[in-house]
Amino acid sequence: MVEGDPRELTLLDINARFMRHEQFQRLVANIRDDGALTSTPLVWNDTETGRRIVLSGNHRTKAAIEAGLERIWWMEIVEPLPRQRQIALQLAHNAITGEDDPATLKALYEELEDVSMRLYSGLDDKTLELLDEITVPSLAEANLDFATVQIVFLPDEKETAEKALEAARKAASADARWLAHIAQYEGVLDTLDTTKGAHNIGNVAAAFAITLAIVERHLGELAEGWYDPDEQTATRKGTAPIETVLATRTMPADAAAVVQRAIDRMERDGDIETGQRWRALELWAADYLAGAA
Repeated sequence: MVEGDPRELTLLDINARFMRHEQFQRLVANIRDDGALTSTPLVWNDTETGRRIVLSGNHRTKAAIEAGLERIWWMEIVEPLPRQRQIALQLAHNAITGEDDPATLKALYEELEDVSMRLYSGLDDKTLELLDEITVPSLAEANLDFATVQIVFLPDEKETAEKALEAARKAASADARWLAHIAQYEGVLDTLDTTKGAHNIGNVAAAFAITLAIVERHLGELAEGWYDPDEQTATRKGTAPIETVLATRTMPADAAAVVQRAIDRMERDGDIETGQRWRALELWAADYLAGAA
């Protein structure tokens, strides 16, 4: 047994064993509570390269690092290990929490040319039959570090939600999955926790609604995506959401009626083309800037 810093260990580049994000986070939490690993990784000390390679226990090692452990224990092999033996050990010892990605498992198993090594790997007939069904090597979804967040709106919130997502619906089908960076997942959870704490509420939906309301109050800051305030010019081509210009999605009904009448008259008089009502704002702004100059 050897004790050392898990950060000095080398994790596998190709690992048939994967662990979903939620499952991995539970492992991190358990290790943090225990203050140590309750199951030791298997490490090969490659004296030629000076690397200590984790053959089994990659997720435990990674979780220990994330949990902040400075030292862990591991079993260490110091004898030379050919590639075939490394793979056989990896497949044989990967029986801890997690699941196998069949595509990667198949690729590793097929590297084993020695029958005795295949037997040592411990894969049974049922698993081998499943591997035979895999014909196209692929990057399995499970090997991506991801988490899924599902949002369900209640009937009385449906209309508001539809308005908020209207622009997104124009660019994506109703059953589309939108991807974001995995780091943003933790950020969303942290934001919801902070919101719940600030308002002393326990309901996640209520916290999410409050967060959306805060975003609504700061719509103008989204102009950073297309506008340079120092140069006072657009930083890209294309279109920009009007609400990022006005910093609001709504306005008082009386004021809206005045704007409506003015734009209707501009269309009738031919000052702006039908269907380009936004151009009225441009003309008014241009007149104002010219007068101010």
